[in-house]
Amino acid sequence: MGKLIHLVHQSLDGYIEGPDGEFDWPAMGPQLSAYSRELTPEGTVFLYGRKVWELMSGFWPKAEQYSQDPHDLAFAPLWRAAPKVVVSRTLTTAGFNAQIISDNVAEQINGLKESGQDLVLFGGAELAAHLTAHRVIDEYHVVTHPVLLGGGRPTFPAASQRTELELVGTRSFDGRSTLLRHQLTPPAAGKA
Repeated sequence: MGKLIHLVHQSLDGYIEGPDGEFDWPAMGPQLSAYSRELTPEGTVFLYGRKVWELMSGFWPKAEQYSQDPHDLAFAPLWRAAPKVVVSRTLTTAGFNAQIISDNVAEQINGLKESGQDLVLFGGAELAAHLTAHRVIDEYHVVTHPVLLGGGRPTFPAASQRTELELVGTRSFDGRSTLLRHQLTPPAAGKA
């Protein structure tokens, strides 16, 4: 059985993007960059919602033309080679070794896990909320960066139910950011 990890970068005040949609604040130092590569060994499926996909597919295919940052140079070939799944009701094609899922999202992601696929969901608050409600995400890896954005898109939108988690690890990177790793707690007997 594979597993699904939700990897998300957030500000200290709990936002994944600023008030104007800005995502220019995460600092990918060498330790955090190495950690992101550890989470994505060959064969890992990269999972995206449409909004994050549009950002990623606009950058990573030609990252070397836009940046000489060591993280970007190391991650770009991994991104191009990785199998990808994009969840979207509006896209009909995605390119870049990606398939689109538009219906029965939780069931299809669970099917990939049951076939032994490991997946990493990058960002995507709406998709993460949907998958959380269906108990599809196995682990949450939340990287908090030292910035207060003062508003924007929250990392975790309001949920209709409680989701119990267990802290399984913490780590700091590059003297700047902090990781909290939580895993899904099995439901209590008699509860779904």
